[in-house]
Amino acid sequence: MKTNSKIARRVKLPLSDDVLETLHAGDEILLTGIMYVGRDAAHKRMMEALQAGEPLPVDLRGQVIYFMGPTPARPGKAIGAAGPTSSYRMDAYSPRLMAEGLKGMIGKGMRSRDVKEAIKKYRAVYLGAIGGAGALISGCIKKVEVVAYEDLGAEALRRMEVQDFPATVINDMHGCDLYEEGKARFRIAGPA
Repeated sequence: MKTNSKIARRVKLPLSDDVLETLHAGDEILLTGIMYVGRDAAHKRMMEALQAGEPLPVDLRGQVIYFMGPTPARPGKAIGAAGPTSSYRMDAYSPRLMAEGLKGMIGKGMRSRDVKEAIKKYRAVYLGAIGGAGALISGCIKKVEVVAYEDLGAEALRRMEVQDFPATVINDMHGCDLYEEGKARFRIAGPA
């Protein structure tokens, strides 16, 4: 039986081009620093601001956005369950936000061809978080605050301080796609 003996690499946020250059599909990483949280409604508002020629509520250069809808925090905790949501729902917005300097996105599921092309063009990365592990992930979140669109409730744009937040590189800036590589390996090897 084969085991994966890779050790997760620690990565500081925000992301720099130098760090992004070294990240490859399949890498396990632990993120520490500041990231933002936003889903469909927050992305739509950011896009409306850009289309109106207005500034975004946060500077996205070098930043990571986690596609997540938080649950209320229990006493003494920064946040409740914090699992990822399906990333395809942000596909219409992601290329434009990468053009504004966004360097990373975290969610679950595959991304569109347009998003993958934008990841290469703008030198960014798409990371996968483990679906169904929201309670465990929440332990990596040290502080959360709403920074824009408070009227959206759970879909407001949030700033989050994380320590050793686990993620896997799915799409890297070099054009590699962990999901496609996995499907190809399974086709070649066949089921066990």
